[in-house]
Amino acid sequence: MMQPDAQTVDLDQVSLEQLRNEGLDYRRVDPADEPALDNLTRAIARGFIEEEPSEETVIAARPGQAGRRLVGVFDATSPQAELPVATVGSWIAPVTVPGGELPMWAVSEVTVAGTHRRRGIARAMLEGELRAAAAAEVPLAGLTVSEATIYGRYGFGPATWHTRVSVDTRRAGWAGVEPEGAVQFLDRDATAVALGELHERTRNSRVGEIPGWPLLWQQISGAKPGEPHAAAIRGVRYIDGGGELRGAMAYRIIESDEDWARSRLEVRHLIGETPEARAALWRYALQHDLIGTVIAQLRPVDEPLPWLLADARAAKLKTADHGWLRILDLPAVIAARSFAAPIDIVLRVADSLGFTEGVWRVEAAAEGAGRVTAVPGAEPDIELGVAELSSLYLGGVSARSLAEAGRLRGDAAAIASLDAALHIAGAPFLSIWY
Repeated sequence: MMQPDAQTVDLDQVSLEQLRNEGLDYRRVDPADEPALDNLTRAIARGFIEEEPSEETVIAARPGQAGRRLVGVFDATSPQAELPVATVGSWIAPVTVPGGELPMWAVSEVTVAGTHRRRGIARAMLEGELRAAAAAEVPLAGLTVSEATIYGRYGFGPATWHTRVSVDTRRAGWAGVEPEGAVQFLDRDATAVALGELHERTRNSRVGEIPGWPLLWQQISGAKPGEPHAAAIRGVRYIDGGGELRGAMAYRIIESDEDWARSRLEVRHLIGETPEARAALWRYALQHDLIGTVIAQLRPVDEPLPWLLADARAAKLKTADHGWLRILDLPAVIAARSFAAPIDIVLRVADSLGFTEGVWRVEAAAEGAGRVTAVPGAEPDIELGVAELSSLYLGGVSARSLAEAGRLRGDAAAIASLDAALHIAGAPFLSIWY
C-alpha cells in the first residue's frame, strides 16, 4: 500500500478553530527551522517532566525529528511565547499485521503544559491527528502511552503487551542451549548499528512491530550525545558459528549500595534473530560477574526466558499494555490481514468520531484476506466499540474475554468464530517506545 508523506498533510481545520476560540495558535513546526525545533524539544522535555535539556541534548535531538509532522500549540500571552504549551508529532510507519503490513499513523510526543490543562487542548490535538490521518487515507493510528486511562476516549485500544523481567541470578542456573557462536563487545556506535540492522531484519516476523530509526538506537546504546548514563552503557553482539551477526544487546550495570558483588544488570534492549542468539545473550547477562539481579523491560509476553533457567521461579514477570491502536478505515484494515479460520459475521461498531460507525458484514476465507461490506439495518451478531475492535485486530485479545468483561455483546457462536478467525501464532509485540 502506498504511504503518503505525513509532512504534506494539512492541519485539521476543526481543531484549529477550536483552539483559536481558546486564544491559542495551533500550527506546524518546521523541522528545518532550528530555533523553533529546539523550542519544541524543550517543551516536550517539560511535558514529560524531564530536566531542562542541555544545548548538546537539544542539538542531538534534531535528526530524530526529520520526516515527522510536528505540531505545537502556542499561547501569545505567555512569557515564553516561543515555547509551545502543547505538542504532538506524527509520521506514517508500516506496522506488521497478520499476513503483511499496513500503513499506520504513528502519534508521539503528546504533551500539554500543566499551566494549560482543562482547556480541551489534548482533545483537539488527538482528534485533529485522527482526522488528518483519515484525510490522508491512512487506515490505522497507533501510539505508546504513559497513562493508560487517556486514549480510550479517542477510540484507541491496547493491542500489544510487554513484560518486565527480573531474574535472581543466585538461584536461576542455566538449562538452555549451549550456543555455537560467540558474544563479543561493541562500542556504542557499533551497538546502535547492530540493533538497527537486526530490528529491521526481524520486525516483519512479529505482529505489532514498526521500524525504528537511527537516533532511537543511538539513544539506547548511549551513542546519542547527552544521553543520561551513557558512560555506563555497554554493548555486545552475538555471531553464529559462521560469523554472521544474529543478536545484539545494550545494557548497563548499576552498582549495589549494599553489596557490590550483587549489582544489577539492566538490559536496555536485547534482540536476537534466532533462538540461539537470544539464549546466548540472556546467558551472558545472567552469568555476568558480580551481578545479583538482571532486569529487562519491553520483553514479549511469550518470552521463553523462564524455560532457559534451571529454576524458572528465579524469574519474576510483570505484564502491562504497550502498543495501542485505533482503526480509522475498517474495510482497509480487514482487507490487509490474513485470517486463521473462515468467518462471516455482522458487527455493529460504535465510534463517537464516526470513522467506523455503522453495521458491517465481515467475511473471510481461511488463510485468505477479508472483506467488509456496510449493511445498514442488518441485525448484528456482535456489538462493540471501536476501541475494543482495535484491541482485537492484531489477534492478541480474546473476544470471549471482552464479552465476559461486558466490553462487547453478542452471540456466543459469533464470538467464538471471531476469536478463531483472528487467532495468530505467538503474541503481538512492539519492542520499542515511540
